Amino acid sequence: MVRLLKRAFILFMIIILVSSFLLTILITPNPDIHDDPNSNDKKNSENSTTTNYTYNIINTYHHDPQAFTQGLVFDVEDEDGVLYEGTGLYGRSSLRKVDRETGKLLKIHNLSDQYFGEGITIFEDKIIQLTWKAKTGFVYDKDSFELLHQFNYSTEGWGITHNGERLIMSDGTAKLYFIDPETFLVTGSIEVADQDGPVTKLNELEYIRGEIYANVWQTDRIARISPRTGNVTGWVELDGLLSAEDRTGGAGVLNGIAYVAENDRLFVTGKKWPKLFEIELVPI
Repeated sequence: MVRLLKRAFILFMIIILVSSFLLTILITPNPDIHDDPNSNDKKNSENSTTTNYTYNIINTYHHDPQAFTQGLVFDVEDEDGVLYEGTGLYGRSSLRKVDRETGKLLKIHNLSDQYFGEGITIFEDKIIQLTWKAKTGFVYDKDSFELLHQFNYSTEGWGITHNGERLIMSDGTAKLYFIDPETFLVTGSIEVADQDGPVTKLNELEYIRGEIYANVWQTDRIARISPRTGNVTGWVELDGLLSAEDRTGGAGVLNGIAYVAENDRLFVTGKKWPKLFEIELVPI
């Protein structure tokens, strides 16, 4: 009888120890969860390192003061300094090829009056252009401007760029969409925010060194955005870039970012601005 009681006691202790071990495993935090790049802790950590930038003007070029700039991009394969520009307004929207040094118009395709042109990007040998409220985008041959086909999307169209694999599109909200460049289907999205909350009115876009640069409509600011988390990693403050004297004649807000990776050159302009600026960023 004593031997039986001893065996029962030992079995009871084993059950207690195993139960304690299993309970410890269950309540121990999973390090993989805490390393989630989309977790709030990660986002708050990145937001706390936001950097502000001012600028130095490197060069100034002529820009058509009648061009209501909605998209701006360089052809990385063109060594002649050719700039492509998408312009807006009903009845005046266009796709343009422009000489950067002189501002001379080299080629133009005018959109139908029903379309308000928006952002553009060059993907491989094609130019992709958005429209504002028509929910319609156009794909052109880069060299001839021949319209190859069109596609549709469910939101407004504002800005567009790409990371080499997927298109990235803004719709005037705090959301950026990742789009398959072949099917034009949305494959993902991020919400853009800084330490003060969502950043809305995201407009013209440019993908630069692993970050998304975005004009913020009705401001003289550019947000630098992590494409992984949507966090704003920096603010580029461009107040005073266009002088009060140059703002005569109906010059509008800052809009238009173009980048040449080979020489790390950054260009900006605005709607109906008479000048295109090459700038360098200076941390504040």
